[in-house]
Amino acid sequence: MSVNLKIKRFDKTVALPSYEKRKYRPSCFDFVIRENIVIAPKTIGMVKLNVAVKVPEGYALMLYPRSSTPLRKGLIAPHSVGICDSFYCGENDEYIYEFYNITNNDVEIKKGEMLVQGMLIKTEEVEFEEVEKMIEDGAGGYMTEK
Repeated sequence: MSVNLKIKRFDKTVALPSYEKRKYRPSCFDFVIRENIVIAPKTIGMVKLNVAVKVPEGYALMLYPRSSTPLRKGLIAPHSVGICDSFYCGENDEYIYEFYNITNNDVEIKKGEMLVQGMLIKTEEVEFEEVEKMIEDGAGGYMTEK
């Protein structure tokens, strides 16, 4: 099953997002960078992804760096994940991804590179029910003393 997404390209010379060609379809599709940009050391750069997308109600589009991006480029996402809601879909709402340059050198990104990937996920609205006590025999967490 697939979901149809309405998408606007800002620069028609840059390819639409696509899945990497493999024997099995990967979970994420790759975005193509729209412009050349240089990110100075220890700074955040804003990278244009060349598209506006109408995400259907009840879904979110999650943006992540490709797994090779930190090693190849020395760039990480300062926010860990980008979340694109269904209402962010206006005529000028181009997706932009933030990268933090962890190196001591300028990092050059070229038009046409693929450094960001996306995954469409189904979301559910939740209602909270406050309780006085949770289950007594919980699993604990990293802050729980044993």
